[in-house]
Amino acid sequence: MSEGDGVLDEVATALAGARRVLAITGAGVSADSGLPTYRGIGGLYNGRTEEGLPIEVALSGQMLRQNPALCWKYLHQIGDACRGAAPNNGHRVLAQLDSLFDHVCVLTQNVDGFHRRAGSRHVIEIHGNLGSLVCPRCPWRLDVDDGTELAPLPLCSSCGAVARPDVVLFGEMLPQAAVNQLEASLDAGFDLVLSIGTTSVFPYIAGPVVLAARQGVPTVEINPGDTEVSQVVRWRIRTGAARALTALQERLRALQPSRKN
Repeated sequence: MSEGDGVLDEVATALAGARRVLAITGAGVSADSGLPTYRGIGGLYNGRTEEGLPIEVALSGQMLRQNPALCWKYLHQIGDACRGAAPNNGHRVLAQLDSLFDHVCVLTQNVDGFHRRAGSRHVIEIHGNLGSLVCPRCPWRLDVDDGTELAPLPLCSSCGAVARPDVVLFGEMLPQAAVNQLEASLDAGFDLVLSIGTTSVFPYIAGPVVLAARQGVPTVEINPGDTEVSQVVRWRIRTGAARALTALQERLRALQPSRKN
């Protein structure tokens, strides 16, 4: 594991030799957009709700079924923050990397949709996207844009059931299509893996980093705090995502001035 003043140069050199890159992102990538992180420093999930519940309980599939008004109370808080914010330079840098490599895959836990809005072409939204509401009983779906005003308890306009965002709540299964996409990407292999702004507490988030490290593939963590993969990555950049990615982009351009930016 390497960290220190020269780590940015080392990582940029490793990136310059890569063709396929996997970027695994969490809430830390969207922190510079004004969205809360969930765990770690200042994390939303470090405390409890006004009702005294762990936020994982309030935002669970079981709570949506048993007490949808309470679950939606906290879904609205996250949704309002997302709809009032925009992608930051960290999202934009990852999107711009598409032009430098054969393939850049972004595996994100975030439900804000910012990677797609920034222009990343290969995004796996493993936890879904808040940009759509769905009905659990019928095929009804509603796209939610920045100007959409939602009722405190949104209902399906077709059958009247309580609607839900098209996201994975705590205690729910991951969407099979996203899982299949991730497995296919991992089977194709990567030359470098970045873990950015995530504490990597879920096995499907930490797993690709651990696997890459075991196989000798260069691994990088961008996170100001310690995480589940901090001890296995080759390089650690202990700062915010946007700042680190911007610095890496500048060094990469200096190393590859003839390549398209």
